[in-house]
Parts: sequence; structure tokens; C-alpha cells
Amino acid sequence: MRSLARRSFVGTVAGAAALALWLTGCTAGDESSGPVGGEGCEAFADYGDLSGKSISVYTNITEPEDQQYLDTFAPFEECTGATVDLESSRDFEAQLTVRIQGGTPPDIALIPQPGVLASVVRSGAAKPAPQSVVDNVDQYYSADWKAYGTVDGTFYAAPSGAFVKSIVWYSPTVFSANGYEVPQTWEELIALSDQMVADGIKPWCAGISSGTATGWPLTDWLEDIIMRQQGVDFYDQWVAHDVPFNDPKVADSLDELGAILKNPEYVNGGIGDVSSIASTTFQDAGLPVASGQCGMYHIGDFYGSIFPQGTTIAEDGDVFAFALPVWEAGDSMTTEVGGEFATAFSDRPEVVAFQTYLTSPEAANAQAASTTTSRVSPNSGVDASLYPSPVSKLSAETLTDPSAVVRYDGSDLMPAAVGSGSFWTQITNWITGQSTRDTLDAVESSWPAN
Repeated sequence: MRSLARRSFVGTVAGAAALALWLTGCTAGDESSGPVGGEGCEAFADYGDLSGKSISVYTNITEPEDQQYLDTFAPFEECTGATVDLESSRDFEAQLTVRIQGGTPPDIALIPQPGVLASVVRSGAAKPAPQSVVDNVDQYYSADWKAYGTVDGTFYAAPSGAFVKSIVWYSPTVFSANGYEVPQTWEELIALSDQMVADGIKPWCAGISSGTATGWPLTDWLEDIIMRQQGVDFYDQWVAHDVPFNDPKVADSLDELGAILKNPEYVNGGIGDVSSIASTTFQDAGLPVASGQCGMYHIGDFYGSIFPQGTTIAEDGDVFAFALPVWEAGDSMTTEVGGEFATAFSDRPEVVAFQTYLTSPEAANAQAASTTTSRVSPNSGVDASLYPSPVSKLSAETLTDPSAVVRYDGSDLMPAAVGSGSFWTQITNWITGQSTRDTLDAVESSWPAN
């Protein structure tokens, strides 16, 4: 379990101009005045003096990605006197269920799947969002984001962080040296992959190992292809199970994915062959992009925080990212997104205060100013200029653009038994040799009757 020591906050956000005045007011001067009410802490006054209180937070976000959340929590700790204890686990989904069933849930869990959120709510353990959270969400978030945190007509959880998934990481250095251009259509993407093969470069990195969540990177790949190849209307019907999971159009899209990831000429540069995909962690899988051992890696914008320290993320840097192309020229760009929803299992005053803070512009700006940027905020009150990464700036603009065609991660919206169960398991079986038909039929047969 990790708790952010107050003195570490200074080193975490120092240099962020927008927070400089706040930082000076809250960390300098007479310590006897206490953490509440210092200059720059005015926005925290309504939370009261929470000295000696603690809030436990449970998440699947592990090091180094969790640093951004620690940085987000720091102003709340400094200005209220509370302590926020963050516990991370790669077996989050399974262990959260165990803890709920055992009567020892955390105060707040950052749940990444609305489908899991629904299951948790229906277990009777979660608390509806307090009015202060509802008010913030109505003011700063779109109706879609509120809907994702609503179960059976009651609002429970607001997004604490979000990310764009329709991203391809690449090396501008490698592209420039070989005369490659960022593809604008699916046909151009495949042509680029073939050119890389001709030039002796494995075009794709891939890895799906993630503890009990193994397989999820493949679900993102498939969902992105379905949205492009079959259209967002079909995607919405498929996610809602208005068409069967094993519809022939889904099979076509999975075969399209297989043409990339099951092609031994395309993968897995710097790591191994196709068989290495299942055993390689998603964290390790994309690292060969920076060294040019593979050309591209499809994963969310959060991956920028996983590249080693010193890696330059820029249009002319070691690595950068482009949007996964549209299917055909003239198609609307569709972006798949994900995130975590701060779900409370306690309504103690300090928990309500912290839950409210997470939906405020102050939390969004602290998150943006973090030296480790892996999440962006869908909060319209965020100052996007605070994001240190140009990739994060682009993602933030997408999330807050009312005209963007954005769809939430399909597997996260499906019932937990499917979205974080059979879908992950069966698509892992698929990459290790199971047929497309058997894979989709198995998931369809697992869909809950109600």
C-alpha cells in the first residue's frame, strides 16, 4: 500500500506554473496554521479540516502509471490534512470481488469497467454518488460520461481519469530514416506494414499478458477494427448484444486482426514470434518501438508513461503516436476511450469530500500537471496546457470536443462475465491458435441470459 508523503508533493509538481502560487501558499510559512485554509487552498475550504483521517483507494494501476494518481491526490492531502492510501494490484478485478464478499472493501475503488461497476452495484456494496459529486458531474462532464457511471437509473461513479485507446505508437526517427509517412487509411496502414517487412523491420509489437486481465489489449484492437470496418452503429448494437457477439461481421473484423497479429512476418519485433504475444506483458511489448526493433504498437495514450525515463515523446522524438486510421478516406474518425470510475463503498465525511474533490477542476488540473502523465481528464474545467506530453494534449482535446465521435471500450460496457471474463479468456485462446468461429461462439454462449 502506498501513501503519498506530503514533502514529496513539492518535488512532484514543482515547475508547473499554474500550481506555483498554490504550492507556495500551502507549503511555506507558519506550520502551526495547519493544512486547512492556507493561501491557494481556498477551493478546499468546504471539505473542512480532515487531519488524522484516511481514505483507502484501490486500483489496477501499478507503478509507474500510478504516480499520476498520487500527484492528483497530493493537493487534497496538503489542503485538508487527510491521508490517501493507494493500493494497486494487477489482479484488481478478482481481488475486489474477494474483498467485497469478505466485507472489507476499500473506501473507494477505481473501477475501469462499467460492466464490473454494474455487478458491484448490484451486489449491494457500493454507495450512490453524493449530491456534491452529482453537481460537479452535471457541471463539468458530458452526459455520456455520467451515463457510464449510472446503474439502473442511479448515478454511482464519476470518471477519475480517462485515456484514448485508438492510438498507434511509433518512432519518428525510424519513420524519417526510412521515408515512412503516417498512414491515413487502413489500406495505407497495411501497405506501410508490408513496406516495413520489405525493409527488414517487423512492423508490429504485441503483448497481452496482464495477470488475471490477460487478453484485454486484443479486445481493444478488435473493437477499434469493428468501429472502422463495420461502423459505429453496428458497434453499438454489438456492445448492447442487440446483435449476437458472434455475428459474421465480427468474425470478419477478428480475421482482419489475425491478418496482422497472426502474421509471422509482422510480429513480434525485438521479442519473439507470434507465440510470444500471449506471454509478453503489455508493458514490455511496446518498448522495442523506441529502438526500431518493431515499427508500431497499438495501445492507449497512457503508454507514454511506460517508456523508460529519458525517452523523448515528440513529433521529432524517440517515440510519438498517431490515431489508428479510418477504414476509407472520407470516413469520420472514431476514437475508443476508457477510464476509471471512482466508486465509493463508504459514506464517511472524508470519503465524500475526497470523492467530490476527484470531480473538481482542481483535481483535473493536478492530474494534468503530473510529471508522469498517463491519464487525461474528461472534466471540461481542465487546463489542457498543463499536460506535459503533446500526446496527452491531443487526447484531452478529443475527450472534451463535443463533435468528436467517441465510443467507450466495448468490453468494459459488456456484462462483467463477458467483458472482463470470457472475452479476455477466449481472445487469448484465439491468439494461441483457437479458430475465429470457436472463439466468438464461446463468448456468445457465455452471455448472461438476463
